[in-house]
Amino acid sequence: MPALSSKQLIIRGVTRAGQTFRPSDWAERLAGVLSVFSIDSRINYSPYLHPTSCEKLKCLVVDTQLEEIDNRAWGFIMGFARDNDLVVEPFTR
Repeated sequence: MPALSSKQLIIRGVTRAGQTFRPSDWAERLAGVLSVFSIDSRINYSPYLHPTSCEKLKCLVVDTQLEEIDNRAWGFIMGFARDNDLVVEPFTR
């Protein structure tokens, strides 16, 4: 597996107009696009894309290396954020 980059973005579950994005499980659904199920039927999210919560908001953390590894997946995720007017920012831990 390639090493993860230190550059990550966070897609926040809020529109630029300040409205909470719905449905409430949007981040899990989007991360599920690149997930796999393990032999014990547990979901394993991609190391390049995973849901999280920040400041009581559902969010999605995206490693920028995804753009190089799977340009179509990157385009889908970033297009989703753009089409739904979601806030996208650099992610710092």
